[in-house]
Amino acid sequence: MTIYWQLIWAYLKIGIFGFGGGYAMLSLVEKSVVTPGWISETMFTDIVAISQMTPGPIGINSATYIGFVAPGSVNPALSGVGWGILGSCLATLAVVVPSFFLVLYSSHFIRRHSESGAIKAIFSGLRPVVVGLIASAAIMLMNAANFNPNGISWQLWVNIAICAISFCLAYFAITWRRKKIKIHPILIIIMAGIAGFLIYY
Repeated sequence: MTIYWQLIWAYLKIGIFGFGGGYAMLSLVEKSVVTPGWISETMFTDIVAISQMTPGPIGINSATYIGFVAPGSVNPALSGVGWGILGSCLATLAVVVPSFFLVLYSSHFIRRHSESGAIKAIFSGLRPVVVGLIASAAIMLMNAANFNPNGISWQLWVNIAICAISFCLAYFAITWRRKKIKIHPILIIIMAGIAGFLIYY
């Protein structure tokens, strides 16, 4: 049962100190769940991908999934569905409740002091930190678990190509019949999934 207290404590910290949204908190989540051995690095990158494709914030989605699988991976006696649902509920509540009260209080405080020079100075310092945390998450995800999990060199280059093409499709507009067209991210995800199925299956 210790794993449940560990889940609560880990996700309380993530909920309190996870500034900047999902990508910014990824490094904190990774250190909290991969380092103790609850899940593998490969599973963590899979969770990030699934969390991005499903509705809802990445922090909450990952908390729900990790809360479900962590008890069974730590203690086989807790591998049942009921124990997994309990872990999911506890981890999700632990990450949501602190954020809810922090946002509730801070929004009221910021609204009252929006013209304060100190508040503006604090946000001026926080913005580049959030950008740095997001960049750190991007670099963290550029690992073998994402690009070459099987250790096969041709798969590495294919995965790099898929990544580069997806970035270009998402970032740059395509000219079609004198019109600039931006491909929707959902369509890019579907095309990448189809490409992965055709190449690797």
